[in-house]
Amino acid sequence: MIKLFSLALAFFLGQNLIAQTSPELNSAEILLGIKKLNTVGSVLYIAAHPDDENTRLLGYLAKEKNLRTGYLSLTRGDGGQNLIGKEQGEALGLIRTQELLAARRTDGAEQFFTRANDFGFSKNPEETFTIWNKDSILKDVVLAIRRFKPDVIICRFPTTGEGGHGHHTASAILAMEAFDLAADPTKFPEQLKEVQVWKTKRIFWNTFNFGGNNTTSEDQLKLDVGTYNPLLGISYGEVAANSRSMHKSQGFGSAKQRGESIEYFKFLKGEPAEKDIFEGVNTSWKRLPVSADIENLLNACIANFNPQHPEGSLPALENVYTKLQQLDEKDPNVCYWKNRKLEACQELIIQCAGLWMESTVSDYSAVPGSEITISNQIIARNIGNVKLNGLSFIGQTDKSTTLTLNKNKLETIEQKEILPKTSAYSTPYWLAEPHTIGMYTVSNSALIGTPENRSAKSVVYHISIDGINFDVERGLVFKSTDPVKGEVYRPFEILPPVTINITDQVFVFSAMTPKEISFTVKANQAKVKGTVKVAVPAGWKIEIKNPEVNLEKKGDEQIVKAILTPEKSGKDGQLRASVLIDGSQYTKSITRIEYDHIPYQFFLSDAEAKIVFLDLKKTNNKIAYIPGAGDNVVACLTQIGYDVTLLTDELLAKEDLSVYASIVTGVRAYNTNDRMRVYYDKLMNYVQQGGNLIVQYNTNNRIAPMETKIGPFPFTISRDRVTVDNAAVEFTNPKHPVLNTPNIITQKDFEGWVQERGIYFATEMDPHYETVFSMHDPNEKPSSGSLIIAKHGKGNFVYTGLVFFRELPAGIPGAYRLFVNLLSLPQNK
Repeated sequence: MIKLFSLALAFFLGQNLIAQTSPELNSAEILLGIKKLNTVGSVLYIAAHPDDENTRLLGYLAKEKNLRTGYLSLTRGDGGQNLIGKEQGEALGLIRTQELLAARRTDGAEQFFTRANDFGFSKNPEETFTIWNKDSILKDVVLAIRRFKPDVIICRFPTTGEGGHGHHTASAILAMEAFDLAADPTKFPEQLKEVQVWKTKRIFWNTFNFGGNNTTSEDQLKLDVGTYNPLLGISYGEVAANSRSMHKSQGFGSAKQRGESIEYFKFLKGEPAEKDIFEGVNTSWKRLPVSADIENLLNACIANFNPQHPEGSLPALENVYTKLQQLDEKDPNVCYWKNRKLEACQELIIQCAGLWMESTVSDYSAVPGSEITISNQIIARNIGNVKLNGLSFIGQTDKSTTLTLNKNKLETIEQKEILPKTSAYSTPYWLAEPHTIGMYTVSNSALIGTPENRSAKSVVYHISIDGINFDVERGLVFKSTDPVKGEVYRPFEILPPVTINITDQVFVFSAMTPKEISFTVKANQAKVKGTVKVAVPAGWKIEIKNPEVNLEKKGDEQIVKAILTPEKSGKDGQLRASVLIDGSQYTKSITRIEYDHIPYQFFLSDAEAKIVFLDLKKTNNKIAYIPGAGDNVVACLTQIGYDVTLLTDELLAKEDLSVYASIVTGVRAYNTNDRMRVYYDKLMNYVQQGGNLIVQYNTNNRIAPMETKIGPFPFTISRDRVTVDNAAVEFTNPKHPVLNTPNIITQKDFEGWVQERGIYFATEMDPHYETVFSMHDPNEKPSSGSLIIAKHGKGNFVYTGLVFFRELPAGIPGAYRLFVNLLSLPQNK
């Protein structure tokens, strides 16, 4: 578990994080913080997704030039693929949000977002803006600029399309427009209640040379960001690799680069610069007319800093803090830097004093109105006059806890508190309300752009150091000890008294046969008694076997089973579950996400599942599945009655594959399992003897090159894709069995698809391969590589880029019917 740091520390190290545990900086980090305190300038980098940012440049600007550095990612990466698990959509966006924050903890920049939802690959900005609300996203970018007040803005991509992805181009278009609008008081005037207009000096495009596309030029501004930083002990090429490697769900582990590294910048708008991107920008304290003496104090502090005794810098930093407090707030620019530097200076004083504070709870969750036990610990480990003057929780201050802290003596103050009954349930703020395909709904404008929630509840420590008073916030956390990982932190959660989870997100019926459905009811407090209620669409019948729940202890679970029966008049729709307790209905399910490289995550959502009845014929029920990067296809196939065996490496090595009518490989199986090359001959022999092998999409690029043979005859995996989910599909081989056996596939089967048609299509196919479909996005040439089939001996080999991994979990009837036909391909005579 990665510890999260305080908001103040987040500022001067450029890590926009939520206060959960107490930071502990070494002397080199403190000295870097003092240097950053002595720099008054900011730069905002703008792109579309997690992983678009130039981590080497961000690290250089944040930790070498000591500028306030931010990355504005328009989206949270919700629409991408997942290399490390099965999460898609909102859950994947939550993972990638935390991966971005982990990256920022490494390179020292801050992280921001807009409300844009990543709906998947888009080929041009015109398509992008038909799904995103351009004015709303533009408003968010303007707000980010007005809040952050960057001296310089840098775009990752151009407005002219060289970035490839429509979201990429859209991010540059929005940045260019927002550059002007942020300075115009007539644009989005409602924002001016919170922020002031801001005129950024200039905007650049950080040109690039990758993917066979070199947009750099020697007449562009250049900057060597390969510098070595002795305080860090590494160069910014190494910082960049460490940062980029945090994007694990995308498989972006990076090699460390050392030595010179030139970045190029094309001037776009504003005041021209000839030699440096910050040309004409005063990044010293002299830019603020009343604060020249602050710079002198900090220069002396840096020159006299003793790494063996950082507490020796306390008088100088306390003097700086007092000077900052005296700055006039009438000038908005002075006020902006005053507030941020006060936060940073406060944290540096705390660190030099060796002061550590942490507030933990005895249990990781509680419900509104319940009592919680908080353990507050504080210790001052360096020489200094440190006092604790009180603690505040939910607005009430306890002054009976006054203490004078002795050096290196840990003090513990226990308290019991009642959570207000009005406390909101914990869930990521952008997922708290229903949203569209392209936009998240955020009613509280103060939250727009922030990377994550504040702590559910916090304790404020009222302390004084050498007579200067500080209020220090520590978010409540639950701390435990894992025998392997050691100390593990997780955020404190405020939950409803009970949650109810449904076994599947979609229930697919292909006959009038009833299905048993299970609901897991979990108590988040002791002594939960209630009744499970399930609402189904008209034409469906639900019979709950034993709806009463009686959970004695917190954490207890009870499985409630029901029989769902379709009727001839039934319509597809939503099944909704709830638990009725003392007249109150609780309707939330909980999804938990655990990976070692990010903090513990969860979110609440409505307890509902899709019900689908489809006209489906099946053959050959016994099939096998070779897992890939992670998908939910197996659960979907089980839903419609298949007997699915997961073929692990061990089973693949020894199993007689002939017992399976078909074998399916999970998405990116050949990218993620290097043993697939070992099993190539065995799989080809399986096909030759009469089996069907269906290979779902794999990638073939510089990150995940395809170096393994897949099919019995050669073909190439391309970057071709069809992103419009309702793009026309032409049946080019209508008599092929895949369109006729056992289900007749028609145009209707391509209705209602979500996000896209297909990705990573086949090209350069051997003549043995037959194609079935032709499809294309607007203004593009038709592509026939979405589904290719080759006869090989008695069996059939299939490669498909059609996104079954999205369509089956979404309950798309036509996707089920077509996939069943792939599994049912007849043997060759």
